[in-house]
Amino acid sequence: MTENKINLYLREVVNTMNDGLLIVRPDGSILLVNDALLRMTGFSKEDLINQPCSVLGCDACRIVREQSAGHWCGIFEKKIKNSKNCHITRKDGSYLHVIKNASLLQDENGNTLGAVETLTDISELDRKELKIQELSHRISQGDGNFCGFVGNSHAMHRVYELLEKAARSDAPVIIYGESGTGKELAAQAIHQLGPRSEKPFVQLNCAALNESLLESELFGHVKGAFTGAVRHRKGRFEEAADGDLFLDEIGDVPLPIQIKLLRVLETRSFERVGENIPLSMNARLITATNQNLNRLVAENKFREDFFFRINVIPVYLPPLRERKEDLPLLVDHFIRNNRHLAGNEGPTPETMKRLSSYNWPGNVRELKSTLEYVVVVKDKGPILPEHLPPHIGETQPVTCQCQPETPQSYEITDEKQMLIKALHLAEGNKSRAAKILGVSRGTIHNRMHKYSIKYGVQTP
Repeated sequence: MTENKINLYLREVVNTMNDGLLIVRPDGSILLVNDALLRMTGFSKEDLINQPCSVLGCDACRIVREQSAGHWCGIFEKKIKNSKNCHITRKDGSYLHVIKNASLLQDENGNTLGAVETLTDISELDRKELKIQELSHRISQGDGNFCGFVGNSHAMHRVYELLEKAARSDAPVIIYGESGTGKELAAQAIHQLGPRSEKPFVQLNCAALNESLLESELFGHVKGAFTGAVRHRKGRFEEAADGDLFLDEIGDVPLPIQIKLLRVLETRSFERVGENIPLSMNARLITATNQNLNRLVAENKFREDFFFRINVIPVYLPPLRERKEDLPLLVDHFIRNNRHLAGNEGPTPETMKRLSSYNWPGNVRELKSTLEYVVVVKDKGPILPEHLPPHIGETQPVTCQCQPETPQSYEITDEKQMLIKALHLAEGNKSRAAKILGVSRGTIHNRMHKYSIKYGVQTP
């Protein structure tokens, strides 16, 4: 069978397919491509025909070539069908996630004529998976009265109004707030309320990531960019596409990465680790922190130019101790949304008095954890004071005002004392201390390192 005969039978048929298709000669050059492949990759026929099939930059094929005994293609060497989940490279340098099926073409005598490959674009499935994760997270946050937030205080109404205004803008937004105040929820609200709501919402917690790992997570990398980079990988900027990218704990980003992020915001482009092909950055950036960035700037731990670039629309989330009028609403909300407490009696007046007298260093997250604790110790009847964790019964004086005097002077000065107290109550157990404060164990570890605290005792 000649190449002309192959073309005669296939050329009209293959252009009706939705999947991309190419036929490769035994020497690895491309004989035929269909229209779907051209649409998927952005290449023209002239770009591909008679070119080596490696022009598509398939990361799975690169791995096979490196692992084979000198043969350029696994399917021609082993003569078996295969199916691979891989990334190919479009003409503009972006990655396309595909399922690739390959099979040999042989005549009646078993002679190899070439190979046929079909490529199914599954990038839409990736986007749907991100959306499912986002919707699942919204459901887990409950049905609050504003995008998952619960509160009717004047302070929270100011927050709701600002979130709505921020959502209508494309300018960078930064969310300030103590741990447990709902910074991630605020970022999701901005996404949900804005014109990008149908686009991806991608998030990354920048804490506890070293510089090289954070760079790879943000910008992606190409195979071989560093030890362990065995495949291409999309970064968060590329995943976010035309949607919103939320970077939590922005105050923990190393200075070299701050420089690169600043460049991305100024040029609206970025490069993957290991290559110098510029890719467009169309996502809107949302950041969050529980740190005083002004102080970090003064201490040369945070770049001033980067701070000005991300501090365009600041949003401040009040701690729970400054909006205790919302406490009954929050308690009722968490009880109704806890299947073990829903329908049962609520807290007694004495229990509510204790809840109101507590300062909630872990904020709303700690309140939720407290009611989960109640589930464990309570049998029937109302929620009594003895059902609360022991430390909730202690009346704590407010040692500082965390509301900033100006939007640029955000301060959390009692974080250290609260950490020490939680560690003492937990007898040095980080997981229990995290439960007390309503934060993750990793946050406890980071704060202990930040304040030079070991086992609940401050070192000299």
